[in-house]
Amino acid sequence: MSESTSSFDFNAFIKDSKETLLNPKSYFSTMRTSGGMAEPLIKAVIYGALAGIIAFLWGLLGLGALGAGFLGGAIGIMALIWYIIGAIIGLFIGAVILLIISSICKGNSDFEANVRVTASVMVIMPISAILGFTMGINSILGSVVMLGVNLFALWLLYNGLVEALKAKPETSKIVMYVLAALFVLLMISGITAKNRLNKYMGDYKDKDLKEMLKDLEDNN
Repeated sequence: MSESTSSFDFNAFIKDSKETLLNPKSYFSTMRTSGGMAEPLIKAVIYGALAGIIAFLWGLLGLGALGAGFLGGAIGIMALIWYIIGAIIGLFIGAVILLIISSICKGNSDFEANVRVTASVMVIMPISAILGFTMGINSILGSVVMLGVNLFALWLLYNGLVEALKAKPETSKIVMYVLAALFVLLMISGITAKNRLNKYMGDYKDKDLKEMLKDLEDNN
């Protein structure tokens, strides 16, 4: 990891991003946990912007959840803006949550250190956006793929906790298992709700408006 400088080192950013994804244990073990808030903030903004641009392109191509054509492009532009805003907000909210987890696991409770680990884990944002086209192909496929992305994010978070924040490995594993179970439950509940909605809409596919209103009245 490069030394803190007055200007953001983009080459170091690319190198660190690759190391985070490919060799998280080594990266987090040598990551600086101090040096100012500017660097992690810029990293979060770049990751958010990249994710927003990818979501925008998927919207134009009709391969994501945003749709195609002018409407998809217009929504994509707003998505780009909100991805950046969301990345900034998510950086600090995520750092607070990570700080709480780190404290539970007897790790570093310095806020800046947790901000820096959170910013590094946010490398997952562009990856998630790249794989977002799977939601446009099939919602169940997309849900499974996003679950895999979230589980990988937990793996990065675990390494950040243990290697950078010096949290206890045993306690950190338990917390990660609990979070992984929550992600699985959320995915299952989401798929179940989607199937119920599709079934409900399918039941009314061939009915006219009067029949639908009558059924609603009967149900009430």
